[in-house]
Amino acid sequence: MLVLGIETSCDETGIALYDSRDGLVANVLYSQAATHAEYGGVVPEIASRDHIRKTLPLIQQALADAGKQVTDIDGVAYTAGPGLIGALMVGAGIGRALAWSRGIPALGVHHMEAHLLAPLLAAEKPPLPFVALLVSGGHTQLVRVDAIGSYTLLGESLDDAAGEAFDKAAKMMGRGYPGGPVIAALAASGRAGRFRFPRPMTDRPGLEFSFSGLKTFTANTVRDLEPLSEQDAADVALAFQDAVVDTLVIKCRRALKATAIDALVVAGGVAANTSLRERMAKSVPAVYYAPPELCTDNGAMIAFAGHERLATGSTEPLAIAPRPRWPIHELEPARP
Repeated sequence: MLVLGIETSCDETGIALYDSRDGLVANVLYSQAATHAEYGGVVPEIASRDHIRKTLPLIQQALADAGKQVTDIDGVAYTAGPGLIGALMVGAGIGRALAWSRGIPALGVHHMEAHLLAPLLAAEKPPLPFVALLVSGGHTQLVRVDAIGSYTLLGESLDDAAGEAFDKAAKMMGRGYPGGPVIAALAASGRAGRFRFPRPMTDRPGLEFSFSGLKTFTANTVRDLEPLSEQDAADVALAFQDAVVDTLVIKCRRALKATAIDALVVAGGVAANTSLRERMAKSVPAVYYAPPELCTDNGAMIAFAGHERLATGSTEPLAIAPRPRWPIHELEPARP
């Protein structure tokens, strides 16, 4: 089965082809980051319009890269949520139209399910069950994964997601978007020990996250330092990054202990952070990641997640029903 994956949940247009026999045979991506950087964050209307312009050309490119024709596609998977409603509508509309014209099945994929399954595309795959840390611009969640579609939410952010906190911290220092790579680059020149930022909600039991207080602490620190020198920015970035990383590591260790599971999957855009990976390697018995190029939003994870469900006979009616908000625990298990 050859499945076309379409990812248009936010500011990246990702198209991929996943084959039952040959695995991932094409994966192309267009990022709108430079477009939105001018505004300091994603502008939904601009994102939707860019998806309209880029999706069909990228599908053609993916088919050419794989040496395939449209007639070779056996199923279509598209991101149905969570995400920006306008952006989701673009991928859903194109995916549904293509599937209808070819008489093949189409399936809406949960964006975060795709992220947590992306490590299964790596050479070293996690064993089931595992605990997944989903950490991105829109989500910070700990999830127990017993099977595809069998998820138990263990804890999540009560306010800002970790990736969102990175974006806001970068903006406070007058830096660009997206904030994750910006903060990581600044932190590389930071001096350890100059600042000590709080590790939110680690002084109490539980698996919930909160980054709003850390954001406020960062804003106050930056204000007290103004005008901010380059070294000041680097020192603040290092202290901020250390606080986020420590918080994530502490919560992951708690989740593994609470579930008596050894394997941890870290997925989502923040999973690409080098400092987070180094700390996890020292603190967790067994940690698994998607390949670096599949940590951020991409079509490969959508194609793979869709393939796993389509291969079991999962189907959906023709109606397009994207869900900008879609709790992962509402997903049904994949058919055996």
